[in-house]
Amino acid sequence: MEIQTLLHWLYVALMVGGALLFWTWSRNPKNVPQYEYSIAMLIPIWSALAYTGMALGQGKTEVAGQITHYARYLDWVVSTPLLLLALAFTAMFYTPKGQRSITLLFGLVAADVVMIVCGLLADLSESSTARLIWFLCGVGAFVAVLYVLWGPLRQIATRSDAELGGIYNKLLGFLTILWIAYPTIWALGPSGLFLFSQTTETILFVVVPFLSKVGFSILDLSYLRDLAARKPPLHHQPLPTA
Repeated sequence: MEIQTLLHWLYVALMVGGALLFWTWSRNPKNVPQYEYSIAMLIPIWSALAYTGMALGQGKTEVAGQITHYARYLDWVVSTPLLLLALAFTAMFYTPKGQRSITLLFGLVAADVVMIVCGLLADLSESSTARLIWFLCGVGAFVAVLYVLWGPLRQIATRSDAELGGIYNKLLGFLTILWIAYPTIWALGPSGLFLFSQTTETILFVVVPFLSKVGFSILDLSYLRDLAARKPPLHHQPLPTA
């Protein structure tokens, strides 16, 4: 069995393990809403399905002499919006549901989907000019995502609760570093400057997604479980007695 196939199966196993961990935690939610656990479980489950296809030799095509794994983009177009929603819901943990900005959440997810689609179009382009144009469009959408995360959502978190703001900043810094790694790997790997091999790219696209999906969700839920156990959100606080 090829090393890349083994790496893909390893990734699937790690994702399934992550989903099982989050399901176990959901049985004792500790005042954290169940939708937080549902998102955390769906992310690795969907990602595992995409990588199962890759492990089976599916979800790829040859473009300009290089293999393009479009299954990765099928993974990212669902899992990354869910990651952003998880981070956004953390920022709004103490914000009543009726006061949460749907427009802000929609803009965040829309910019992310545009970023992923542009990356796919870049990877499927045979012309280096078209590849560069689509890549730059994707980077522009990525900047928009970062603006929402570091601007409005960060303000919501810090203004609602000081401790929550600190948690959000830690999660945001962690996820930002990992997300910057994605276009960097793309640009330096076979799809871009070809400074390292397809196998090296596969290793990186196992390690980085694992950290950004399962690793992030472990940190996110751990922080929220600890925080909510001491300071539950409004919908979990006991009603005042007469």
